[in-house]
Amino acid sequence: METAMPSKNKKMSTRQMTIIALMTAVTCILGPLAIPLPFSPVPISFTNLVIYFSIFVLGTYSATVSYLVYLLIGMVGLPVFSGFAGGFGKMAGPTGGYLVGFIFMALIAGFFVDRFQGKRVLQAAGMVLGTVVAYLFGTAWLCVQANLSFGAGLAAGVIPYVPGDLIKIAAALAVGPVLRKAVRRAA
Repeated sequence: METAMPSKNKKMSTRQMTIIALMTAVTCILGPLAIPLPFSPVPISFTNLVIYFSIFVLGTYSATVSYLVYLLIGMVGLPVFSGFAGGFGKMAGPTGGYLVGFIFMALIAGFFVDRFQGKRVLQAAGMVLGTVVAYLFGTAWLCVQANLSFGAGLAAGVIPYVPGDLIKIAAALAVGPVLRKAVRRAA
């Protein structure tokens, strides 16, 4: 399975497009499922968990494409974002920075997962680094939208989510390689 960006002369296979579409569908199903927190406009979301799994199943390039397709589906108005919301307003709202940050999370975490196959500590480090970058985008935008200081933005949009995100990373590291092998065996 391709894990890198196709060259100019290389086209994506039907199989690869199908798996991208399937992972996009999984993101569209799990992305809206969110647990609202009373003290924050940022809900607990499963979107990042799906991205972690997508990286293992698809590789960096295709996982990022899958997430970008999900973003486009949501931006045109389908209710695939957290809380069954859709439309450009969600991107422009307090959680829009996290949605954008997930693009970079997919690229950074994907690089580490692809580059360091079998080296779980390095893969975990890449997933944590990618998540930190997503947090930075999300927190910066949350601060602008909600008129918060950076510290208040961290308290509302990052700190409560760290334990859950570490659990998601651990789950992806445990299940992701198994999914990757299963998809490659089915090829």
